[in-house]
Amino acid sequence: MKVLIFGAGNLLLSDEGFGVHFIQHLESHYTFPKNVELFDAGTLGIMATHKIEEAERVYIIDTVTAQSNEVPGQCFRYEKEEFMRHQLPVKLSPHQIGIQEMLMISELRGCCPSQITLFGVIPASTELGDTLTPPLQTCLENLTATLVRELTESGLAPQPINRR
Repeated sequence: MKVLIFGAGNLLLSDEGFGVHFIQHLESHYTFPKNVELFDAGTLGIMATHKIEEAERVYIIDTVTAQSNEVPGQCFRYEKEEFMRHQLPVKLSPHQIGIQEMLMISELRGCCPSQITLFGVIPASTELGDTLTPPLQTCLENLTATLVRELTESGLAPQPINRR
């Protein structure tokens, strides 16, 4: 099974770049089996739909707009069924043509993977800046542990890079 870990975001807008920071973090701390691809989608939006269509299992990492009772660094998990029913928070940035729209295009083409998960993170700041705020740095570590555990349980264990 080909697995895609798809990180979206704008690195110039601090926490808005969370998905890209996440991919960079994984690349610097783990090696993955050949059938697991890490993809820095940046702000490509719909132009990266082909990457999703090439996989059988997709994890999308991005920021989402906070509702009134949510706090920065909080991470929510959404499955494909929720995307297709348009039950995601409001789009946060221009790169988000919309996960729903991307998946609808793939569905119409008959190429949409059946297993897609979005990890949506609440940002603390989307001001100019190239680093994550402390709440999102903590979220990055926690989400890494979650994803590594899930991949390991499915037989696709990432191997830590030995840093001496």
